[in-house]
Formats: sequence, C-alpha cells, structure tokens
Amino acid sequence: MGDIRRRRAVALGITGGLVAPLALTIAAAPAQAAPSCTTQTGPYQKQVEKFLGRPVDGKQSAADCKAIQAFQTKHGISPNAGYAGPVTWGVMDLMNKQKAVGNKPNKDGKCPVNKGRIACVNLTLQLSWIQDGDKLVYGPVPVRTGRNGYETRTGLKKIYWRNIDHVSSIYNVPMPYAQFFDGGQAFHSVGVSMWNPPGSHGCVNMTKTDAKKYWSLLKNGDDVFVYGRKPGT
Repeated sequence: MGDIRRRRAVALGITGGLVAPLALTIAAAPAQAAPSCTTQTGPYQKQVEKFLGRPVDGKQSAADCKAIQAFQTKHGISPNAGYAGPVTWGVMDLMNKQKAVGNKPNKDGKCPVNKGRIACVNLTLQLSWIQDGDKLVYGPVPVRTGRNGYETRTGLKKIYWRNIDHVSSIYNVPMPYAQFFDGGQAFHSVGVSMWNPPGSHGCVNMTKTDAKKYWSLLKNGDDVFVYGRKPGT
C-alpha cells in the first residue's frame, strides 16, 4: 500500500492466453535465526508429518523437528522451533487446498465471466488468476493478502493506476509492478513467501514472476474482483 501520486501510466498490450499452474515452491522469507528444536509433540503432529513426508507416528523426533523447523523458516513462521502447532498446520492445510484447485479456480462461478478480461482474487484460498470470460488466461497463483485489521477489500473494482517502480510513502518499502485497484490496495511483488503470516497491509502480494506476468496481461480499466475471506481475519 502507499499514497498515490497520480500520474499517467503506460498502457501495455495484452499478450495471448498463457496459463501457468499453481506452484508451491516460492522464494523463501528472510532467514530467521533458528532456535533450539523443541522435543514437544504438537497438536497437529500427524498432519504435519504426513505433509512433510515423515513417518506418521504422532510423536516428535529430532528429524521431525528439523523438517518442521526448515518449513517454518522458509515461510517466515515464528517461532520456528519445529513445533507442529496451529499456525504451521494452517499454512500446510491452505497449501493442500490451493493445490486441490488445479486449473479450475472459478469452478464455483463466483468470479464474473461476463466482464471480459478480469483478475480474480479468492481471499479464502489466497489464490488469484486472470480469466477472459470463462477462459483461464493465467494462474491460479498463490497470493498474500491483507492481515487482520488491514483486510483486502472485497467487491468489483478496476485497475486505475500502474507504476512499475512504485515505493510506498507510508511504509517506505518498494512495490514493484504495482497495479492499483482500490485506494492504496494493489497487486505488486514482494520478496517473502506467499505463505508468510500474518499477511500484507491490504495489497495483494505476489511473487516477482507472477507480478510481472500480471503487469503484461492487465492494463488500466481492467476489472478486478475480490471475494471470500482470508483465514484468520
């Protein structure tokens, strides 16, 4: 997010129907110092063991802890002591649900198919995609939306300003490939995991690859539809 110094953005042409699958290997969050591994068995031990491909015995082991800790560190989950708690399992459960969507993100028909090209954002599943009518153009891809108190606002909107090198004057952070669609809320790339809790300050965070593709596929005046509710908000 950031205040908007309005100036005319260059409208880029829309490329052809590229469809990219959901990828679950995303750039890691900034490294955290790894604390000592906990020996405590967590309430979601079996689920976490299964997700990580560990022996599912429901009992914490040193190897379990190291695997859980590595996952927590990669995605910015704190504390990253290897405990199979609700936050860690919540991230894994969301990943499972995202993967299950496959290439039919609008199976429920909630994102309008009568608007032509439109960027859809499903807050519940933390997924976004671009469609043209009922044709999938790009995605679905994982996104990171607004945390509790800074929720990404729902409804039908339009991209009205784009700035490829935007810097937020509120948070003093870069917002590359920013495409604003609702006040200070925009699509833009970030350098943290898409599953890094608790979320953004309202923007729809994306990987650099996905933000660049959105930049090439969208233009001022294109529709954006945001629906659902982010877990934990």
